[in-house]
Amino acid sequence: MPFIEPVSDSDLQRLALDRVVPSLLEDGFCYVDGLLGELVGDAVLEQVKDMHRSGALQDGRLVGSVPGIRRKSIRGDQIAWVSGSERGCEAINFLLNLIDKLVSLCSNRLGNTKIKERSKAMVACYPGNGAGYVKHVDNPNSDGRRITCIYYLNKNWDAKEHGGILRIYPGGENDVADIEPLFDRLLFFWSDRRNPHEVQPSYSTRYAITVWYFDSEERAEAKRRFRDLTASTRQENSSSSSS
Repeated sequence: MPFIEPVSDSDLQRLALDRVVPSLLEDGFCYVDGLLGELVGDAVLEQVKDMHRSGALQDGRLVGSVPGIRRKSIRGDQIAWVSGSERGCEAINFLLNLIDKLVSLCSNRLGNTKIKERSKAMVACYPGNGAGYVKHVDNPNSDGRRITCIYYLNKNWDAKEHGGILRIYPGGENDVADIEPLFDRLLFFWSDRRNPHEVQPSYSTRYAITVWYFDSEERAEAKRRFRDLTASTRQENSSSSSS
């Protein structure tokens, strides 16, 4: 289907400069409601639901494991990674292009952050059985992720009944921000240790799309460390096999 541009470039610029940049710099997070409007937001939601119905969403993985700890006690979401170019992801691609524009308008005004690339989009569903995601940091080890963007797709969401709040701790344990995962809401926050966060248990099906924007210098350094580690591991393996 053809998509109507929900906001003009000038509107995006005002949104970036007047809302997103000041809030990120002062509070560490920002959310925008009514990003796409009902028509386009519905199209994105239907494509995500189609992915869910088709079985495209798989259990989210953990980095490493802890003996005796079940994965679902840490994160209970089901996910799929998409670029937006896949068949059936046209509305998702439209959303991603809009977020790209918005972030590009912000990127030169966020201190030393230099954003040139992002991850694929993570389409996620918490199936509504009390699933959540325990408190964590997206980028605890300088992997390059600088800004987390989450677009929510949940109509008629009542946090008192359905749970599913994203709780951010921008100032430590005693400073929290509770973000309800409301339909057509886009959330931004720093991906690093400034923003530990958790998804509280969800008691209704909860959909979201997340992308991470990389700081170019930190990302390049992370890739260098990975290459060095890979080369060192290969050398060690080669030495042990020849001895």
